[in-house]
Amino acid sequence: MHGPAPTTLGHVTIRLYDTSARQIRDFTPLQPGCVSIYLCGATVQAAPHIGHIRSGLNFDIMRRWFEYRGLEVTFIRNVTDIDDKIIAKSAEQNRPWWSIGYDNERAFTDGYRALGCLPPTYEPRATGHITEMVEMMRGLIERGHAYEADGNVYFAVTSFPEYLKLSNQELDNLLQPSAEGETGKRDPRDFAMWKAAKPSEPSWETPWGRGRPGWHLECSAMAHKYLGTAFDIHGGGLDLIFPHHENEIAQAKAYGDEFARYWVHNAWVTMSGEKMSKSLGNSVLVSEMVKRWRPIVLRYYLGTPHYRSMIEYSEEALREAESAFARIEGFVQRAAELAGRPVEPSAEVPPAFAEAMDDDLGVPQALAVVHTTVRQGNSALAADDKDAAVARLAEVRAMLGVLGLDPMDPHWAGDTDSGEDLHGVVDSLVRLVLDQREAARARKDWPTADAIRDRLGQAGLVIEDSAQGPRWSLGPR
Repeated sequence: MHGPAPTTLGHVTIRLYDTSARQIRDFTPLQPGCVSIYLCGATVQAAPHIGHIRSGLNFDIMRRWFEYRGLEVTFIRNVTDIDDKIIAKSAEQNRPWWSIGYDNERAFTDGYRALGCLPPTYEPRATGHITEMVEMMRGLIERGHAYEADGNVYFAVTSFPEYLKLSNQELDNLLQPSAEGETGKRDPRDFAMWKAAKPSEPSWETPWGRGRPGWHLECSAMAHKYLGTAFDIHGGGLDLIFPHHENEIAQAKAYGDEFARYWVHNAWVTMSGEKMSKSLGNSVLVSEMVKRWRPIVLRYYLGTPHYRSMIEYSEEALREAESAFARIEGFVQRAAELAGRPVEPSAEVPPAFAEAMDDDLGVPQALAVVHTTVRQGNSALAADDKDAAVARLAEVRAMLGVLGLDPMDPHWAGDTDSGEDLHGVVDSLVRLVLDQREAARARKDWPTADAIRDRLGQAGLVIEDSAQGPRWSLGPR
């Protein structure tokens, strides 16, 4: 699923919007030829909605583009399998916390896979890294950046002068989110790295007593373990800038790490102008969406707006995405039929596509190049110019491969309807009817031929007559 053969980065410059710099910057990897990415992944207290999967999808496209440009990518996406919300769900559902976490982790994995996201290089779980967290807290306490109180361990924010630079806030105005049981703080703005054990809650042994990790500490420790003291890109949703990413930076840098050199944040999927979230009860679960929409269409819908622009969810917008992708897919299928042989993606994408992707992953502009190339290909098909049609097909496959949207990729084999794969069965049945229509046309029985076509249209099928014979496709919903 990696698309066309990669090209070398050479003189090409990829540019990314860096949240910490508040501007688009040229991307220069720490290690030539390699790029390291840490993405905040799932908090597994519930199954994923399409807003959760958007983040994974946006960074999947980033990863694919780096790989196309010849860079070797190390991609870490963590799983937060212990936090306040998971513990609350455990009490609410009277189920073990680890059972809830594991079921939902699998649901996230299924969602990522369904929408064509490449698996991460490593996908560490928070609970597997308690040793690293204890080690980091010990170092921070020794350096005077953290302290223990009532079995909790807090980070002292005034000990770190760079605190709040990412979110551009004033420390004097700060309201730090604080959970129940966070007692003994020297300053209300300090945040918890470790929380003292409560009866019936999961806990681990530490030098400061039994307890469990705070959310922010988990990512600092895992990024350090898998990517070292410095890495290229830290990603996540806009909602993580504060407090999560701000607190990650404080812990890691106070510990002595350089940490992330670029901060990249994707925007939300909204409903009625509000961020899609579990707490608002307005979520659209991936497991339900893939029953109603082809996964490749969902990927097109979520992956083709710019990663920094909000997506306002609506059924109408999804239908528009379905129609737009159908135009691309229709050309790919017709051109492949005309070629009569496998047509591999071209070695390089068109220059305008590459230029758009290099400029802060400008997928909307890149997609415009795809649609232009499809129109050129359709013109070639209409003119029976086989060579031009096949050339455009190779270019379109190369571009779609980068976006993870190539319908000829083995991953999408069988992704032809929104439920079970009935395409073969339907195709056989429609062919029988089309044979009857062809027989009617051959004997010049035009009323019967037209009636058959109309009945198929009422059933939601579009019939197209071509030089290779009649072809059917699903019409718009």
